Amino acid sequence: MSGFSLRRTTSLDMAEIDALLARSFPKLVRDCYPPSVMVTALPLISRAQPWLLDCGTYYAVEHDNRIVGVGGWTVDLQTPDIGHIRHVATDPAQVRQGVGRMLMTHIRREAASAGMRILECWSTRNAVPFYAALGFLELGPIDVPLQPGITFPAIEMRMVLASALARD
Repeated sequence: MSGFSLRRTTSLDMAEIDALLARSFPKLVRDCYPPSVMVTALPLISRAQPWLLDCGTYYAVEHDNRIVGVGGWTVDLQTPDIGHIRHVATDPAQVRQGVGRMLMTHIRREAASAGMRILECWSTRNAVPFYAALGFLELGPIDVPLQPGITFPAIEMRMVLASALARD
């Protein structure tokens, strides 16, 4: 991907990632969720998570010195060979340009190198085809708790890393 670069994020990226998430989620998910979810849950998921920015496994894709995609993974606290995909988003102007695939290829390789056997993902409804094209299998709907009384409907997905890496 000419002109695109990938790097780890830091807390210094907070404002730019907040702006990206605020552009991305409302536009890309609006046709998949009812207005009640858009009003209650969307403001909560459309913000950068400070702990994630400095965790060492969250990445930004840049183009023309601007962040156009973010995403990462973390280790499951109870099962140390399972990694969880975290807060993946692409600028709506960059969708279908390889940004998400670049992020996810990097994440798969990094997670496998760190000993992860499985990657799990809580996908937005609109992103299921994207993850499926990468080799994730759909496990079913889940409600992700965000705050007391507020959940976000998502689709749980899973990928076995050994088979995914064999395709790369």
